[in-house]
Amino acid sequence: MKIDVHNHAIPDAALELLRSDPAYRTQIDGDRISGGNHVNFTLMASFRDPDAKLAELESKRLEAAVVSVAPPLFFYEVGPEAGEAIAKATNQGLREFAAAHPDHYRWMAHVPMADPGRAAAVLEEAIGAGAVGVEIGTSVAGRRLDEPEFEPFWAAAERLQTPVMLHPAYNEPHRGLDQFYLQNVIGNQLETTTAIERLIASGLLGRHPRLKVVLVHAGGYYPFQAGRLRHATTVRPELESAPADPWSFRGQVVVDTITHDRDALAYLVSRMGAENVVLGTDLPFDMAPPQPVNELDQALDAATARTIAEDNPARLYRFVD
Repeated sequence: MKIDVHNHAIPDAALELLRSDPAYRTQIDGDRISGGNHVNFTLMASFRDPDAKLAELESKRLEAAVVSVAPPLFFYEVGPEAGEAIAKATNQGLREFAAAHPDHYRWMAHVPMADPGRAAAVLEEAIGAGAVGVEIGTSVAGRRLDEPEFEPFWAAAERLQTPVMLHPAYNEPHRGLDQFYLQNVIGNQLETTTAIERLIASGLLGRHPRLKVVLVHAGGYYPFQAGRLRHATTVRPELESAPADPWSFRGQVVVDTITHDRDALAYLVSRMGAENVVLGTDLPFDMAPPQPVNELDQALDAATARTIAEDNPARLYRFVD
């Protein structure tokens, strides 16, 4: 069974809260969502409807998905109560979404990262309710994930053996990325790279060796530029306490397949190792590859493609015992 591990949903329970509570500064006009912390986008049926999502998956030669909250619902900038409320409403909705086709869906928790203690508690509750992972932003409305205040969340994720998917969010302003949609095309990969290399350089991954981190969009620039960080540890005093080899965290660090380029995908797998790559799409957003399974088949041999599309996701997200 070919499984998409990077697939977004916006359940009705969360939409109802967004419509009723002005704290989220979000407007829903028909199928358009605006305001909040994200560019305007269309609320397609496959965000909300488990049957529509299954049909969309089948049109891409996919059979199953691990659904996670769409980043516009992170809401790390709101107050603690509102942050917890949207997380719990989303988790309730995702659990119900997945239950519509239990052989085809698993779901990831949404947690209120702005309050790490609450995030840890909500994560534990969600795992108890059936979540198989958790998705968080690369930035918590400007705060970085390696800062000491987030230790309760990381400790809980390691203890619960919960894979943590990092998704670009709250990208840092950059004048050069203002036009041409480059804040997505370049900025998202930069955000992911910043997040993971800080988790490595700060020693956080080393302190939590049982922690598994899943990077979307092919890991940003980490799989292609970790050698530069490795070199910097040999010449820069700012990195004197950092791990000597960022490549040593492969295995703890897993990446998805979204490269939009067959040759880049082939290199990604050769550098990360097939055992550390999982199929992802970003559906139903428009930046999803149009035919992700075809791209995988064209870049790799059949056995390797099967490992990435079937075996690794099934094991990581508990489609098999």
